[in-house]
Amino acid sequence: MQAVELIGMPECKIALAQSVVYMATAPKSNSVYAAYNSAAKDALNTVQHPVPLHLRNAPTKLMKEIGYSSGYKYAHNYEEGKADMECMPKELKGRKYYVPTKRGFEGKLPGDASA
Repeated sequence: MQAVELIGMPECKIALAQSVVYMATAPKSNSVYAAYNSAAKDALNTVQHPVPLHLRNAPTKLMKEIGYSSGYKYAHNYEEGKADMECMPKELKGRKYYVPTKRGFEGKLPGDASA
C-alpha cells in the first residue's frame, strides 16, 4: 500500500511483486489463530472465574487492604522483560494457548516448539 502511495503506478509493481513472493514463500503457521480461538472459547465459557487479586488495580485504600495489586510484578522491571507471575484465574492455571511451531520465526522463540 505504501509503495503504491509513495512511488505510484506503474513503478511500484516490482515492490508489490516482491511482497507477494515474500509472503508466498514465508513459512506458514496458524498458531496465533489456534491460540486466539482457544482463548476466546475459554473467555466465553469461564467468565465466572474472577481476575486474580494481584492483577486488579487498587485505586482506593480499601482495595489495597483487601489485597488488590498485592504481589503484582511489573515485567519492565526485570532484565528479560518477563515477570514470573501467574496471570490466569486459579481454575485456568497452567492453561497454555500459544504454542509456537518449529517453522520460521516461531522456531526461534524460547519455550516449547511443537508441530
